[in-house]
Order: sequence, then structure tokens, then C-alpha cells
Amino acid sequence: MRSLTVRGVDDEVYAALKELAQRNHRSMQEQVKMVLEREVSLARGGQLSRCLAIRSRLEGRAWGDVPAEIRQERER
Repeated sequence: MRSLTVRGVDDEVYAALKELAQRNHRSMQEQVKMVLEREVSLARGGQLSRCLAIRSRLEGRAWGDVPAEIRQERER
């Protein structure tokens, strides 16, 4: 696994990261890694492409009236 040093981080950004880390019960290193991983995943289209793939697989399916079906089941 590689190491990364980031220099010249704005004081406000550093303070915000530190606050996020504390709020999430993480070390500063864990918080920064999580932010970087999330950003890379978004830049690659990770979540979006998965959502679009699921949407295309479900396209054209008839879902019916779910609330009506639940009511019918409850009345049985």
C-alpha cells in the first residue's frame, strides 16, 4: 500500500476534516482515506454506473399497485 503526504492544506479544511474524523470516531488518517476513496469512486462513476445498470435491468417490469396488494394481504 502506498503512502501520501499532502502539504499546504488550508487551516479551515484541516479543521473540518478533524471535526469529521471526531464525529465519525475515526483517526484523521482514516477519515482522509475514506474521503479520497469516495471521491475516486465518484469520479470513476462507481455508484452512478451501478445504479444505471440496475435501472436498465429493471426497466419494463410491471410493478403493480404495491399499496393495494399490501391492503389485500392484510384483509385476508
